[in-house]
Amino acid sequence: MTGYHHEEAVGRLLKEQIKSGVQNETDIEHLWQTLFVGKPWHGELINQRKDGSLYHEEMTITPVRDGNNVIGNFVAIKQDISERKKTEAQIHSLAFYDPLTSLPNRRLLNDRLQQTRASSKRSGRYAALMFLDLDNFKPLNDVHGHDVGDLLLIEVAHRIRHCVREVDTIARFGGDEFVVMIGELDADRDESIARASIVAEKIRTALAETYVLTLKQDGLEKTVEHHCTSSIGVALFINHEIGTDEILKRADIAMYQAKEEGRNRICFYE
Repeated sequence: MTGYHHEEAVGRLLKEQIKSGVQNETDIEHLWQTLFVGKPWHGELINQRKDGSLYHEEMTITPVRDGNNVIGNFVAIKQDISERKKTEAQIHSLAFYDPLTSLPNRRLLNDRLQQTRASSKRSGRYAALMFLDLDNFKPLNDVHGHDVGDLLLIEVAHRIRHCVREVDTIARFGGDEFVVMIGELDADRDESIARASIVAEKIRTALAETYVLTLKQDGLEKTVEHHCTSSIGVALFINHEIGTDEILKRADIAMYQAKEEGRNRICFYE
């Protein structure tokens, strides 16, 4: 499991060989506190193999007492659960993230939206939900195929990430639709609109820049230059005055208004 041979391990402290440095020290302290009062400990640790790779292990450690009832040794039964952890991570990713862009999907967006509504209630500050739809995406798919279209969607996600804070949420809603949620704006509505407008304009400008997409297939490279703008609808919300579905609906209505007014623009729900 560790990669060490018998002669490399006997006589050496285990922690010198397999301690990964990524384990929470509080968890380690709890482990030893449990053992030193004579109780068995069961849990999971992240350790390091001889080659430097990390692995997850599930273990039960039992204190062993001598004839004088003094703890002298510990017996650990271990199991490498790295594959199980990898599978769990994949299942979690499929459940909550878009496999193409690695952005949160609708399910995770709804959860984050609930959290932002609760945060808004505590702080008394507005938050904003932006609904984005690409204006010239379908012709790219029709002419060059879905593989090139996927490259554009990945680049769109990348550009949006550079326009918002790490604490903000970007989600792929489906197809060429994206949602951006900005929390903790301001207690004043007009100031919140101003701040949200700055972010929305930054996104609109970034997405309107020319896309140069390179597809590698069967040893050949295909480069496509494409121009694609976006229509952005924005809905402000505060406290629990409206539900999550209504917030999304308002942003969607504002986005269609932006399209009707000529596309490549931003509209706020009024």
